[in-house]
Amino acid sequence: MIKLNNVEVHADPMEQTKRSQISSRTINFALIANVLLALLKTGIGIFARSSALLADGINSTSDVVYNAAIAIFYRAAKKPADEEHPYGHSQFESIGALVIGAFIITAAFTIFWNSVQTLVNYFRNSGEFTAVNPTALYVALFTILLKGILYLYTRQAGQKTDNPTIMALALDHRNDIFSSGAVAAGVLASQFGYHWADPLAGAIVAVIFLISGIEILRDSTDILMDTVPGKALDKQVRSLLQGVPGLEGIELIRAHRFGQFLAMNVTIFVCGDLTVDEGHAIATEVEKRLVAGVDYLKDVHVHYHPQPGS
Repeated sequence: MIKLNNVEVHADPMEQTKRSQISSRTINFALIANVLLALLKTGIGIFARSSALLADGINSTSDVVYNAAIAIFYRAAKKPADEEHPYGHSQFESIGALVIGAFIITAAFTIFWNSVQTLVNYFRNSGEFTAVNPTALYVALFTILLKGILYLYTRQAGQKTDNPTIMALALDHRNDIFSSGAVAAGVLASQFGYHWADPLAGAIVAVIFLISGIEILRDSTDILMDTVPGKALDKQVRSLLQGVPGLEGIELIRAHRFGQFLAMNVTIFVCGDLTVDEGHAIATEVEKRLVAGVDYLKDVHVHYHPQPGS
């Protein structure tokens, strides 16, 4: 229970437990799947002589590393509030998303460099290139199926939990679908004699990863930099406070992010002839409406001043 200016806000512990369970289960599924795909794609990539599949296997290997890092960050995010962190440690979720973005960008540069080197070697050797074993195609198709299921599951979990780490994980699964599609196209083209298509597919995969990694970094950085939906939130707050008895106007609306939660400061105008108790009652009503109407509002502070000229 949180007490805000004598307003009791009952946090739902069952809801928080459910959120934690969904997030943990989603992270564990991703880790298991990426371990399987890293072994499969790397092994078959070497066996089938597919630079695109091997590059995709390198990406899955990096996925395993950052999935482990995500699990560590998520456990840290679940730590309860303390004196130094009165709003808890949920910002670790955004840090976990940053880790995902950084790993994706690193993998993108690695894959792109390897693919370009393979293409250069191909054309330097006047088109001499070993054909790709069609087994690589089946692995790519299996990856598309598995990652498609994981993407739908993880996106739904991210929407339920509003967890930036889970949303970033869903984007990574989506990228893997695109990359495996490029691998499948490259391997298929190589079967018809277009051997350069396989490393070209690897380069396309790298560009897709880079764009997604930048997107994840931007979103998670916005949260850490305290970016809030200013205009939309301002409009929502003013709409919620319409008709509050004794409220003469709104001077200031400010909000701060703490992971998925918001803390808000609102300054209002009341009639200058009111007593302190009457002003306090208006502020309490404002708090009640905001807590009831704004999702993930963890804390709200209302300050009131006399209306100018009253």
